[in-house]
Amino acid sequence: MGNDSFLDRRMAAAEAVARIRSGMRVLIGSGAAEPQHLVEALAAKAPELADTEVVHLLTLGTAPYAQARFEGHLRHNALFIGPNVREAVRKGTADYTPCFLSEVPALLRSGRLPIDAALIQVSPPEDGACSLGVAVDILKAAVETAPYVVAQVNPRMPRTAGESLVRLDEIDAFVEKEEDILELPASE
Repeated sequence: MGNDSFLDRRMAAAEAVARIRSGMRVLIGSGAAEPQHLVEALAAKAPELADTEVVHLLTLGTAPYAQARFEGHLRHNALFIGPNVREAVRKGTADYTPCFLSEVPALLRSGRLPIDAALIQVSPPEDGACSLGVAVDILKAAVETAPYVVAQVNPRMPRTAGESLVRLDEIDAFVEKEEDILELPASE
């Protein structure tokens, strides 16, 4: 698939998340690869949604979907409880599904944890593919199984080789947004 397919599917974040509907399960990219721009667009759309579930592993960015103001619109289901969702899980306004990281790709591929949309962050396209960069964990399985995949294309995302490559035809919408890659703060 050529560069034209990428150019034809470029859009603003609000347009890309417009296909997310009430009742869907939306997976957010992991760790340092959380697509902050797409998360903000989803939060802006939240008042139009009802009972939309957001799942992810540990993310290093903000988690507006776990805030009380989105109750009834977005509900977070943590596969790993990080600092940005810990209080919501403790209060019972977010859920926790305990599982081993190694099990998550099989849960996605088997349909036992079906997702309707995946919001990911990738490197710019090259040779018909983008790279998942710093988040080669469950995201490959999410891309393979989600009926709708939105990729934030960030030139700061490093291109990594191997199983991190995602073909352009596996992505439904591309949102170009440069931003810093999130970092885990070093402890003292």
